[in-house]
Amino acid sequence: MVQEWSRRKLREICDIIAGQAPPSKYYNEEGKGIPFLTVNSFGRIYPKIERWTTKCLKESKEGDVLFSVAGSLGLVNLGINACVTRSIFALRPNQNLVLQKFLFYALKKYGSQIASMGGGTAQKVITINQISEFEIPLPPLPIQQKIVKILDTIQEAIDIQDKIIEKTKELKKSLMAELFKYGAPSFRKGRKLKKTEIGEIPEDWEVVRLGDKKLFEIKLGGTPNTSVSEYWNGEIPWITPNDLSQLRTPYIENTQRKISILGLKVGSTLLPENSIILSTRAPIGYVALLRRPMAFNQGCKGIVIKDKSVVSVFLYYFLLSKIILLQELGTGSTFRELATSDLENFKIPLPPLPEQKEIAEILQTVDQKIDIERRKKELYEELFKTVLNKIMNQEIDVESVDF
Repeated sequence: MVQEWSRRKLREICDIIAGQAPPSKYYNEEGKGIPFLTVNSFGRIYPKIERWTTKCLKESKEGDVLFSVAGSLGLVNLGINACVTRSIFALRPNQNLVLQKFLFYALKKYGSQIASMGGGTAQKVITINQISEFEIPLPPLPIQQKIVKILDTIQEAIDIQDKIIEKTKELKKSLMAELFKYGAPSFRKGRKLKKTEIGEIPEDWEVVRLGDKKLFEIKLGGTPNTSVSEYWNGEIPWITPNDLSQLRTPYIENTQRKISILGLKVGSTLLPENSIILSTRAPIGYVALLRRPMAFNQGCKGIVIKDKSVVSVFLYYFLLSKIILLQELGTGSTFRELATSDLENFKIPLPPLPEQKEIAEILQTVDQKIDIERRKKELYEELFKTVLNKIMNQEIDVESVDF
């Protein structure tokens, strides 16, 4: 029978240091002084350093565990030598009782419970008394060491997936630059390049404008009156830039909100399947392909392909490769917006149809690889959550695990 672990209050196993922000005149972004951490600094394991201070009122140490107690409650990071603001508590473990990494994982498990204790009207806050009295299970140190080793192994697998995903994204970026300059590999033999207004491209490619009405039609979106219930909660997906920001593949299939047929008639526009949707305001540059007919709001513009000489996936990837240029074309003080006229004047290369298809297939293969690796990462993350819960609930006999 597994011996039940004791439970200890956090104040009994660690010192709790409440952060305090120095005056803003001591902040800098040039690396002077020591890192200054706020609730926005939390990363997956360690905090991100984006600001420094030359005056520190409350300091965290490398062996601490950081916990957010205001704003976004319940975030957990391993500590670094830094100045911490009032939205962060630094928990300094008594090393004779608790390992830093075990405390880190325990707070990962119980962070949401601690966060639920937060009070306040304008902003939820966890007090030092509340976190001090919170209890966690505390196995003997040898068991803690084994638990840390098990969970670290899963975290390492997640880190490996992150690196694979980043490297594959870098490959995709370099491939786009190469393919849109030199063309598809099977078409390159004996080919020469020519200089154009969009840079060097193969000599047999054309340059066309998105405003070429034989090839494209640019459509503007709209929003039905939100106070008229009959216009909303229908069957027609309605795209906003926020929907586009959450995509992980080239295609958009669903949206957060839907409109009715009546809403479409009075206040929006329907794009056909295989059209391209581009966010042109707040922010500029999200791009996607439509899996089915969809409506969209005024923060986007739709590009309908009218001629079979253009492959929609090829155009999607070219626009994706030119996001920075599209953003630079935007104008406006409060929100930058890409005007219809600027989009119409935007020039794109147009290779022969078979070459467009080959380029699109190459880049789709890379995107499929990224998606596979993301799914693997998600599986490891789910495994981590499951194992963490089972360990802390003593549903796994850690002592019997051969590790």
